Amino acid sequence: MSEVAEAAVASVLVVDDLEASRFIASSWLRRSGHTVTEATTAAQALAILAERPFDLVLLDVNLPDMSGFDVTERIKSDPRTSSIPVVLVSATYIEPEDKINGLRRGADAYLAEPLDPGELLANVEAAVRYHRARARAEHLADRLTRLTAATFAINGATTFDELVSAAAAGAADVLDGEATAVLITPAGSVRVAACAARRSEVDLRSESGGLGNWIFAESPGVGVRGVAVDEPVWQQKPAFAAVARSKSGRPPICIAVDPTAAVAEDDRNLLRQLAQTTALAAEGLRVFAEEHSLALTLQRSLLPRDLPSHPGLAMTARYVPASSNAEIGGDFYDVIEVDGQMLIAIGDVCGHSIEAATIMGEARHALRAFASEEHPPAEILRRLDTMLERFHPISGLTTMCLLQVDLDKGTMLVANAGHVPPLVTNEDGSRYLDVKGPLLGIGLARPEPTEVPLPVGMTVLLTTDGLIERPGLDLDEGMEMLRVAASHGDDMDELSDRLLAELGTGKQDDIALVLLRRL
Repeated sequence: MSEVAEAAVASVLVVDDLEASRFIASSWLRRSGHTVTEATTAAQALAILAERPFDLVLLDVNLPDMSGFDVTERIKSDPRTSSIPVVLVSATYIEPEDKINGLRRGADAYLAEPLDPGELLANVEAAVRYHRARARAEHLADRLTRLTAATFAINGATTFDELVSAAAAGAADVLDGEATAVLITPAGSVRVAACAARRSEVDLRSESGGLGNWIFAESPGVGVRGVAVDEPVWQQKPAFAAVARSKSGRPPICIAVDPTAAVAEDDRNLLRQLAQTTALAAEGLRVFAEEHSLALTLQRSLLPRDLPSHPGLAMTARYVPASSNAEIGGDFYDVIEVDGQMLIAIGDVCGHSIEAATIMGEARHALRAFASEEHPPAEILRRLDTMLERFHPISGLTTMCLLQVDLDKGTMLVANAGHVPPLVTNEDGSRYLDVKGPLLGIGLARPEPTEVPLPVGMTVLLTTDGLIERPGLDLDEGMEMLRVAASHGDDMDELSDRLLAELGTGKQDDIALVLLRRL
């Protein structure tokens, strides 16, 4: 058998009502290594094609129950058989117009009897090669389309659990087989996701260090490596795995599939591409996590570590960074004890950046300096306004609210600079104080502070707008939701945690919250 014929060995359906012609053609095909099934009528041939696939149909034009031209059209119009090559054969329809008619109606070749064995085999082999090349190209194009979708899902993951799940689901979809993805989080946890072919459900779990050790042992220095594994430690059955690492010193990732889903080298290359994409996405998440941790550490270093204690005033505070922002924000709070009185401040520098945090740090230090000089709240805001307008004329826009609590008198002075007003609660309910004033950094005149009674048991809530802002919701509506949610008499720590859980989850802005209660 020639190399060409060997490469095109195929299953052939021979359809001819004449036994001698059918026998001759089938004998030549079988001697060349092809598998042959015979049929004598069009109806029989179509029934056989409906039951199982063939690589080629060798079809006589002059059948007793239907023209070979009509059979060809039936084969080519059925999505299940449309890609099967059809070679027409005829001893009577041999004029050029007959051949033209047959080719136009879907035939891939047209031969006239008596047949030459070399011509027959050459046409069969050529049609089969073309059919298989086209099928491979369509198959690869389909998998590349799925690869693109999987890549989008992998790059869109915002957490390591989302990433490992997207990698497993993408590999299962691209390669039509069971897939398992493994990665190691920055905390050292080995996360494993498994997904069956064409299934949306992903089984996500943690594993022991043995699997992580195996991945490290199989990983390349940097790059991607394919590994055929007889008994992978996480499945206890054979698999083909792609292990990838995008940067030296980082943990590798691994995607493994059933070996029957990655037999061809093209399929294994697709798996390697998925693994490389996942490794790059994991590196991005690691960098984000590191930057977020660094930003949060720096942000917290700019906030007071402890609140001063006073027997007549209970206080608690919270700071929650934006859930999806690795940058530093400008939210802050502070409590300063000056000459027996408490000065409570909360503020927000516009923006999320190192510059916003820097301005926040400057404003907080200036606030402490002016407070230590025993300036009243309104004067402190005037001096802060002058400082910000002079040194940060564009980027220094800041909102702030100051409370100066005098426990001896049972009152508090409230000075506001464009900030969310204080919310006070007692047995009569909750209400916002009517205190207004322009924000800092624009040089406008400021009103004098408002003196408000602070009876025993009253709770005062100060917050930044991150707690009350919601997409598509007016600020007034957000303030009303907070007013309704706030309650009198609750433990302040429990109240703070409940408000953050109900109103502050998944926010795009930082949240600072201070609660105080007269005892």
